[in-house]
Amino acid sequence: MKYCSHCGARVRQEIPNGDNRPRDVCGECGMIHYQNPRVVAGCLPVYDNKVLLCRRAIEPRKGLWTLPGGFLELGETIEQGAIRETFEEAGAEVTVTQLYTLFNVLHVGQLSLFFLAEMDVPVFSAGVESLEVQLFGEQDIPWDELAFTTIRLTLEYYFSDRRRGEFVQRIQDINYNTAKTQTLKAGSA
Repeated sequence: MKYCSHCGARVRQEIPNGDNRPRDVCGECGMIHYQNPRVVAGCLPVYDNKVLLCRRAIEPRKGLWTLPGGFLELGETIEQGAIRETFEEAGAEVTVTQLYTLFNVLHVGQLSLFFLAEMDVPVFSAGVESLEVQLFGEQDIPWDELAFTTIRLTLEYYFSDRRRGEFVQRIQDINYNTAKTQTLKAGSA
């Protein structure tokens, strides 16, 4: 950040009084500009033992497959955001059943979470951010064409849990700056 969004003056990096890390601080009005992680909320929609995936029509990773999801908007819960994104990207109406995976994606400052969700009917269509939308059985998943690590891991956990008959909620760190992917917590939902 170079300029204050409040008054337009230049900002500088400093540790404000009572804080413990450098922040962008306006030299004119004193406004502290906090930069916090962005929240990505999505669903793993399931119908008849198949999962619904979207082929991305936008960057990043245009042309690759993903679960429907996107950035949370102000004024909505994470469940509402996940359901909205699923409808916007995949034209599918879902019922959220449980929070399933939560990833701290540290190298890009994101918190990505996915809910298990059920589709009552196989009605879906590509939204403006999707080239196509399709239901896939496990054997048909385009594993080499998945857009993000969070998507691959969520799908791998889902199919593994489905075989075991128990869906376990997971929290995991992903940090490519340190080449570290670590599961912090796995427990029953």
